[in-house]
Amino acid sequence: MDLPVLVIDGAEFSDFDGFARAFSNLLHDHTWGGNLDAFNDILHGGFGTPDRFVLRWLHADRSRAALGYAATIARLEGLLRTADPSNRPAIRARIERAGLSTGPTLFDELVEIIRDHADTIVLELA
Repeated sequence: MDLPVLVIDGAEFSDFDGFARAFSNLLHDHTWGGNLDAFNDILHGGFGTPDRFVLRWLHADRSRAALGYAATIARLEGLLRTADPSNRPAIRARIERAGLSTGPTLFDELVEIIRDHADTIVLELA
């Protein structure tokens, strides 16, 4: 069975907001605002993607750099501003690790979320 192919082109964006816009362009009548929990929900289906599909991420190495530790820190600092006080120590610890270039990057988190849906999504990093 041939699966539909949805394409994200890392050459078309240079930050997380750009990735969110590029991914939203793949959805029918939905917009994803960048929340990673919502990204996971979207990949479960019902938000304008096929039931099963190939997600081909072109220029993934460029995205890996754009969504690396600096982008990870920026995202976490944004989360820190609105986080429940009980969650702030964990976010600060993640910021500290990212500042030392350890732990998952934003790119790594996105890939992990996508791979968690391996039963319905085939991820191709190109």
